[in-house]
Amino acid sequence: MSVNKEIKRITTNTIQEMKVRGEKISMLTAYDYSMATIVDEAGTDIILVGDSASNVMAGHETTLPITLDQMIYHASSVVRAAKRALVVVDLPFGSYQGNSKEALNSAIRIMKEAGAHAVKIEGGVEIAESVSRILTAGIPVMGHLGLTPQSIYKFGTYTVRAKHEAEAQKLREDAVKLQELGCFGVVLEKIPAKLAQEVTANLQIPTIGIGAGQHCDGQVLVIHDMLGINKGFKPRFLRQYSNLYDVMHDAIKNYNTDVKSNSFPNEKEQY
Repeated sequence: MSVNKEIKRITTNTIQEMKVRGEKISMLTAYDYSMATIVDEAGTDIILVGDSASNVMAGHETTLPITLDQMIYHASSVVRAAKRALVVVDLPFGSYQGNSKEALNSAIRIMKEAGAHAVKIEGGVEIAESVSRILTAGIPVMGHLGLTPQSIYKFGTYTVRAKHEAEAQKLREDAVKLQELGCFGVVLEKIPAKLAQEVTANLQIPTIGIGAGQHCDGQVLVIHDMLGINKGFKPRFLRQYSNLYDVMHDAIKNYNTDVKSNSFPNEKEQY
């Protein structure tokens, strides 16, 4: 007799309860069905379909070129794989800034066409109207403060943000504002660990850090960086858990050699 083990879906409520319990939250990116299946089955709490797909999947220099249609394509692939994890999808550049109605329509498309569970949006008080409008439709929103890659041309660099008091104070205020608006969590990217600790302690909603130290309620990494698929990208905050670039390179090289030497396929590998 087979016994089906029920898989409990992670929800925004689950994430909130984890913060209350002091249980750390794990979050990784995924952009396709096969990778998302592995990430989900490994027990990751949140899968982020990040606009970083623009970099790691499409080869663009920044996250700006990726479109809403492309994000929906990647998100729908991930949602089909995720049986346990909460799937959060980035609203791409140009789909929410300056127009709250467009922001709502973009979020609705992601939820309706991809089947996502929540959206993530970059910025603080300046995008408050868009956040509020999305939330009125019952769509969960995760914020993103600190280094916001969609604003890279404004910053001019990927260096640590909020090192000076004026910017740090704005980040504190933005974090509180996002909480007041109703966001269920906020990503803190590449800010001083002490500031991230302070913000985390002052918020009731969870913080997810990337380059923001160990005191955030959870951590997120880009899967290609964490697995060492991206060769040469090694910022201080990144812990590489594997070196898949070399593993895959050697495997493919061996395959090419076997094909050219006619040792693949052999007699046991044919019909």
